[in-house]
Amino acid sequence: MNTHKVDQLVAYLDKFSQCSIAVSGGIDSMLLAYIAHRFSTAQVKIVHAYSPAVPISALERVKAHAQQYGWDMLIIDAKEFDDENYINNPVNRCYYCKSNLYTRIGQHTKGAVFSGTNMDDLGDVRPGLEAAVEQNVKHPYVEVGINKDEIYAIAKSYGLSQLHSLPGQPCLASRVETGITIKSDDMIFIDRVEEQVRQQLPSFKKIRCRISHQGIFIELDQLPEQITSEKLSEILGHFCAEQGRIFSGLKVYQKGSAFLNGITHE
Repeated sequence: MNTHKVDQLVAYLDKFSQCSIAVSGGIDSMLLAYIAHRFSTAQVKIVHAYSPAVPISALERVKAHAQQYGWDMLIIDAKEFDDENYINNPVNRCYYCKSNLYTRIGQHTKGAVFSGTNMDDLGDVRPGLEAAVEQNVKHPYVEVGINKDEIYAIAKSYGLSQLHSLPGQPCLASRVETGITIKSDDMIFIDRVEEQVRQQLPSFKKIRCRISHQGIFIELDQLPEQITSEKLSEILGHFCAEQGRIFSGLKVYQKGSAFLNGITHE
């Protein structure tokens, strides 16, 4: 672990007397919350926005860590599902999601608002970063030059076992192909399907249930051996049929495949 980077991060956080951290339940924002609460002199508020697009496991993870480490936490509704721009699922849907999120955080907290954006995120096209600029949201990892690998290393060094082994977990709406309306029922379906796949393939890091114009696809790190693939396909085929959906098969994971113009957000 680069202890100098951690020292720089804490020094940056200490510049603020009050701050709130938008915590999604992923490793980036969770580690930032841990570092800020444990080491910074700032008065820290942890804010988690729960909605149908957030996996239940993420909410449970944030609540468990808040209880374990004594975080001052607030759970809010970002109200993105009240925004037709978000519901219509354009290619810049993330902009509307983050715009709603940061607006609600600003209404409920005082001081600076921090995100878990890291250096690697800057190399991707992320409309949510535009919303952050508009609302003066700050990115402490970017300020001190911390990337994703360093985040995992820092989490491991502090014994945060649940975090340093946690795969990337973008919001459930990112699974829905551009132009398909975002619906609460679809978010619940996606979460249930991915949990079923996770139980069958516990060692797999990339598990995405894609809702596409061609049906339901499951994307994985790699395709399992034939007997496992056949068993999984049978289970998912039955489940999708019960839900009035068409299971279209297993695929190898492709970053951002739900975005039809090639923009990647996960």
